[in-house]
Amino acid sequence: MVPTFYDQGLKFECTQCHACCRHDPGYVFLSRQDLDVLAAGVGLDPAAFVERFARWVDLGSGPVLSLREKPNYDCIFWDQGCTVYKHRPVQCRTYPFWEGPTTSQEKWKWEGRFCPGINRGKVHTKAEIEAALEERRAHPVLRKGEV
Repeated sequence: MVPTFYDQGLKFECTQCHACCRHDPGYVFLSRQDLDVLAAGVGLDPAAFVERFARWVDLGSGPVLSLREKPNYDCIFWDQGCTVYKHRPVQCRTYPFWEGPTTSQEKWKWEGRFCPGINRGKVHTKAEIEAALEERRAHPVLRKGEV
């Protein structure tokens, strides 16, 4: 097994600050599973969900599906908390155990500048972190034409 900087685990505890859901522009990319679960959760078919709550963004490799944001950059599903919490996308469920922040101690520390829950609370084991990374890989973002 390849050694990682998180072989002994990483501390993370959500502080409910909601910084990852609000105030800054960003993307919440959706997989096929995310789209189907969210659409069912709000009582729409996937095409109607995309029309109402999602957008196509092109970051250089072709259009991919992302949730819309409100004009103040809050997630479209933010209203004093996540209104689709039990249906939230894999990207939301696995934060902060994403490829970027888990590639090095420096990147983990950098992410901690934006998330006060990083480096506090319970230690998540290497197995837990790698399960989150694998869940992300197992649910690739939807590309235009796949909906």
